[in-house]
Amino acid sequence: MLTYNLILEAADRLKKRVRRTELIHSHHFSEKLGIPLFFKCENLQRTGAFKIRGALNFMTSQPRENLAKGVITASAGNHAQGVAFSADLLGVKSTVFMPESTPPQKVFATRDYGAEVVLTGKNFDEAYAAAIVAQKETGALFVHPFDDPLVMAGQGTIGLEILAELPDLSTILIPIGGGGLIAGIATAIKEAHPRVRIIGVESAAAPSMHFSLGKGKITEIPLSVTLADGIAVKRVGKNTFPIVRELVDEVVLVEEEEIAQAIVALLERSKLLVEGAGAVTLAALMNGKVGEVTGKTVCLLSGGNIDVKTIAVVVERGLLAAGRYLKLKVELDDVPGSLAKLSADIAATRANISLITHDRRSKALPIGRAEVHLELETRGFEHIQEVVGFLTRQGYEVDVVK
Repeated sequence: MLTYNLILEAADRLKKRVRRTELIHSHHFSEKLGIPLFFKCENLQRTGAFKIRGALNFMTSQPRENLAKGVITASAGNHAQGVAFSADLLGVKSTVFMPESTPPQKVFATRDYGAEVVLTGKNFDEAYAAAIVAQKETGALFVHPFDDPLVMAGQGTIGLEILAELPDLSTILIPIGGGGLIAGIATAIKEAHPRVRIIGVESAAAPSMHFSLGKGKITEIPLSVTLADGIAVKRVGKNTFPIVRELVDEVVLVEEEEIAQAIVALLERSKLLVEGAGAVTLAALMNGKVGEVTGKTVCLLSGGNIDVKTIAVVVERGLLAAGRYLKLKVELDDVPGSLAKLSADIAATRANISLITHDRRSKALPIGRAEVHLELETRGFEHIQEVVGFLTRQGYEVDVVK
């Protein structure tokens, strides 16, 4: 059973073994959102995410004989690295089952920490089922990603750190996957400051806690593909659920475009690289998902393990969502000078062409017509309307590509 004392013991056990991550006041987002906003930067933690706290606390609490056959776990990535790092630190063999869709960066990092990685299943839950079978066969110690009191206690040390620096905290937003992170932090904070408002945030593509709370019982849900892969679970923990139901004030959902926009905003305005699961908290605030928020507020940025290919996709989606990027399809007369005139007309709107493709051979085009696909850098939605309106008035057939 998770208790406040268990979290205090975890804090003492983890001292000097994990990074006491920075609590950064964001001037830009404080002004933009009208509240004193702080970021708790677990994306700067060793292994790039908070998960090392729970994994290391669990493993260092075990008698040495329990670790003799090694440890085994399942993870979408961050818990995998936490277990692998902790096992390497303690000189213990580790095996990690990960979904086949896990970003390569997380797989490579886990292997670099010395773990044997087994890629299996379409999602975390299928990888978890395979890990349970392997654990029974090998006798290795299973390290649960979220549904264990010692794991939750390790995550709860984040709450102690925040209160030590910000005792007058008003609101905190925390990502939710299986529930271990928010259960630990909520226990730590509500014990000392019961009036602090605790808000959990999930991806709308994986709303397992939100759905279960609505039903009043743990309910398994189907998953959709999400940028927040680190918090995509079909079923929340049997131990985490009652804690969340008792201590968490609200659970809200954010959409994929909102997550992408938050990742880009953190990169651009705060110079912080955060993965999808870590950006959901800011996404919720930026899109008004939590109603009125007053007083000192903390967004927990839970991790920063995002691979380069995903960053490229996310940046494009984030720019699209913010009106900073526009894709157009334009039909022209296929005569000399038409493309040059189109370019000049776009320049007149102060939009910048980043990519242009000219096609006159498509069977769908009438003879004497050409089709141009454009990608433009724009300055927001008003600018997009100006560009489309101006081109239309110039006589172009313009289609905005979603």
